[in-house]
Amino acid sequence: MKHWLTNILILTLWLGNYLNILICKGEDRVIQPTGDFITTEGDTVTLDCTFETTSTSYSRTLFWYKQEVNDYPKYMLKSFSNTAENAPEFQKDRFDATINETSVPLKIQKLQLSDSAVYYCALSLFTLLR
Repeated sequence: MKHWLTNILILTLWLGNYLNILICKGEDRVIQPTGDFITTEGDTVTLDCTFETTSTSYSRTLFWYKQEVNDYPKYMLKSFSNTAENAPEFQKDRFDATINETSVPLKIQKLQLSDSAVYYCALSLFTLLR
């Protein structure tokens, strides 16, 4: 499990020619409801993820990851401002998340059996200096 956490930090800290200062305080956290969704193929489901932070002067980016049985979590998308950027294998017409004031719900449309997995959200707070 340690190796994917390292990758998350690398993804969070790498921003090309900018200096990225990552802020992480004990008061900052994400909250995901536990439990299973039972639904049928073709339906739409929305997975909740709320966050609490005391840092108001930093940019907020929320990430979604999908973990299938006996596999490591795979990056799905990130949401910041009013923008979401999806990984190539997670098409925007099926997987979408828009960050708002305190949450970033993940909407999965046209459900397929292969969508069965555990989904995680993660919060990153940072500021960019040129």
